[in-house]
Amino acid sequence: MVSQPLSRLPSTTELPCSDDIPVDNEDQNLLPNLLLFMLIGLWGERMDWYFGVDMAVYHTTGVNPRVPVVPDALLSLGVERRKASREGKSRLSYAVWDEGNVVPIMALELVSQTPGGEYDEKFEIYQRLGVLYYVIYNPSHWERDRHQPFEVYKLVAGEYRLQFGEPFWMPEVGLGLGRAVRPLGGVELELLLWHDEQGQAYPVPEAEMKALRSQIKKLDQRAQVAEQRAEAERQRAEAAERQTEAERQRAARLIAQLRSLGIDPSSLDPDNN
Repeated sequence: MVSQPLSRLPSTTELPCSDDIPVDNEDQNLLPNLLLFMLIGLWGERMDWYFGVDMAVYHTTGVNPRVPVVPDALLSLGVERRKASREGKSRLSYAVWDEGNVVPIMALELVSQTPGGEYDEKFEIYQRLGVLYYVIYNPSHWERDRHQPFEVYKLVAGEYRLQFGEPFWMPEVGLGLGRAVRPLGGVELELLLWHDEQGQAYPVPEAEMKALRSQIKKLDQRAQVAEQRAEAERQRAEAAERQTEAERQRAARLIAQLRSLGIDPSSLDPDNN
């Protein structure tokens, strides 16, 4: 565990706000933002909570406080709903030491085609950090991973224990979480929704749905830009590799020509003179 005075820990303005890894399925954009917009409707008058989507969480329970864990979503209670940074912007990241040492009460991970350590590395990080509830949603690859599509782990005596029941009620949060099929944009989709104590899913207000659609459009545009940048970088790397190979082949041809003339290429090395 890292133990450093607060004066030596970086501010959120000095730290990256996410891992810049493009999502590889639309659920990673849609579902966390849907939960966020539902909370805005449910807890609109409350100012003591924060729900972050794809936001870096910095903490001092690892080897390096500058290395974050980035959940698909996080929920914290007892913190400012909107916390201005020194530059006047909203939160750039979630640094536990900047939040009165309040650890997120819930972390959500959505498993995609490319495994992201949800069942091992991140599991250990959230457990060590002290996140009370760890939710893993794995609708497409649960058989591959030998888990269930929806799992909730609760921290008990410092260790995560798999919980049962869906929707799962979290009394410390005052909400339940579970799956439900709802029409969205004319298509029936399985969604993650907040539920009441009786197990009924809260409706998604139309105003929040409009805002969500707008937000998803922006996120899709950002994802496209990220993909384009990644493709451009891949093409640059391939071009550099081709150039290196061409130089190697030219050098090999020159060496072969020198040897055909009876010249030892090593004799031309200035260091041998």
